Amino acid sequence: MQQKITLKILPAEAADDLAIKQLIAKTTGTKVNAVTGYHFQKKSIDARGKIIWVNLTLTAFIDEPFQQRIIQSFNFRNVSKASKKVLIIGAGSAGLFAALQLIELGIQPVILERGKDVRARRRDLAVLNKEGVVNPESNYCFGEGGAGTYSDGKLYTRSNKRGDIDRILNLFVHFGAEEKILYEAHPHIGTNKLPNIITAMRQLIEACGGQLLFNKKVVDFVIDKENINSLTTADGDSFTADSVILATGHSARDIFELLHHKNILIESKPFALGVRVEHPQSFIDSIQYRCNTSSLLGEVTRGPLPPASYSLVEQVNGRGVFSFCMCPGGIIAPAATSPGEIVLNGWSPSKRNNQFANSGMVVSVDEKDAWREFKKLKGFSGFERLDELENSPLLLMKFQQMVEQQSFTGGGGNSVAPAQRMVDFSKGTSSASLPVCSYQPGLHSTQLNEVLPSFIYDCLAKGFQAFGKKMKGYYTNDAIVVATESRTSSPVRIPRDHETLVHPQIKNLYPCGEGAGYAGGIVSAAMDGERVAKQLADVLLRK
Repeated sequence: MQQKITLKILPAEAADDLAIKQLIAKTTGTKVNAVTGYHFQKKSIDARGKIIWVNLTLTAFIDEPFQQRIIQSFNFRNVSKASKKVLIIGAGSAGLFAALQLIELGIQPVILERGKDVRARRRDLAVLNKEGVVNPESNYCFGEGGAGTYSDGKLYTRSNKRGDIDRILNLFVHFGAEEKILYEAHPHIGTNKLPNIITAMRQLIEACGGQLLFNKKVVDFVIDKENINSLTTADGDSFTADSVILATGHSARDIFELLHHKNILIESKPFALGVRVEHPQSFIDSIQYRCNTSSLLGEVTRGPLPPASYSLVEQVNGRGVFSFCMCPGGIIAPAATSPGEIVLNGWSPSKRNNQFANSGMVVSVDEKDAWREFKKLKGFSGFERLDELENSPLLLMKFQQMVEQQSFTGGGGNSVAPAQRMVDFSKGTSSASLPVCSYQPGLHSTQLNEVLPSFIYDCLAKGFQAFGKKMKGYYTNDAIVVATESRTSSPVRIPRDHETLVHPQIKNLYPCGEGAGYAGGIVSAAMDGERVAKQLADVLLRK
């Protein structure tokens, strides 16, 4: 028989197959040799008390042959001769999952991606990391798979009302992800494994008759009778389709500019901005697991437990200060999309076995904040006429850009980032030296109160001290603060009807995903892509 069982066990037991079978036998009143196998349904770590527990929910096979886990199947169709075609702008999570959904529904997707395929993109990233040179069309944000390909592969989301999370996870497994993402509380693929999964998605799309075209940056479109009639790419090619899904991600500023220039409705959207903080992973392990470490960067006695993570939030000066995209065993990466900017992101390999832990630490920003900062300036290279900026839907985007440019100036050139030790940061004192850091392009010791807007700096300085009280040992000069973490979400929203999901002015334009303001990570963007594809298909297939 098959029996669902819940266990609360020690980490060492959770890592031991025989120990688990013994506990199953004890719980069910059977012999160990009667337990032929089991599937995990849920797995989480509870480190809140003096004893660390692993909570398991599993399906046990008792006195019957063990069967491998059944992975959800998908009906991908040949759409090479489909009567309906949809253009998808952007090959990130939203765009790829929209394409896969359209194929299942019998519609041909044609994806236009401004960047390069995964393999060619990797070479540009190597140049960026080693030489600090940014390719505006091929970087950590632009290229096959979008920002998600090289941003850790976290699959945890609270957006369970936006779509079917299990379906998205099963799709990832279908394309090569490990089955453990189906049951872990905070599933994670790893930056080293995501490229092959993204490549497998592309190969399926092409095998089914869809297209994914690289180096196709959309620069213009023609509107006729409230519909997009055609799209033009930077190389002069023109494309037509029945409908257009706009899934360009949160960093496609040129698309926001193009929409605004053509008087297509867009809106300013609050976001969060701050820094990336890095500690030795051993510090975070010792705090969260209360284990010992023999040296600053040494091995810790955490046993079979994974590298520890954290999630922090605090109200400071009436604002939310919170951790964002925490990467245990990870690396800080240069994520700028244009020269003259410093933008940071973080990622971890699948084993999370790097010696550092990093996290974004950010502060909420709205239109009033941005306008107040701009009024302090005589001019800004991105938008010099302040009278045009105050009520512009691009206000927060320009604010984001301004801070990134100030960080570049504070860093001293190329992708060298401005940085400061944590306690020095909060006290406003210079750091005579900086600790070892995972950020490859290099660091420059800078007083970050001269780089960050004052309200951001003040909130972070107080926030770090408050976090040190919540996590004893977190507030330390052995931690480094690096600017700037600014691409937490899109600073622009592209409006759409709540039910039809279509733009209020353009009747065949479907804004989608994180760049349009409707998602906040790989899984939520994927679900939004599927949702838009289903709605769009319902309209097209009824015509």
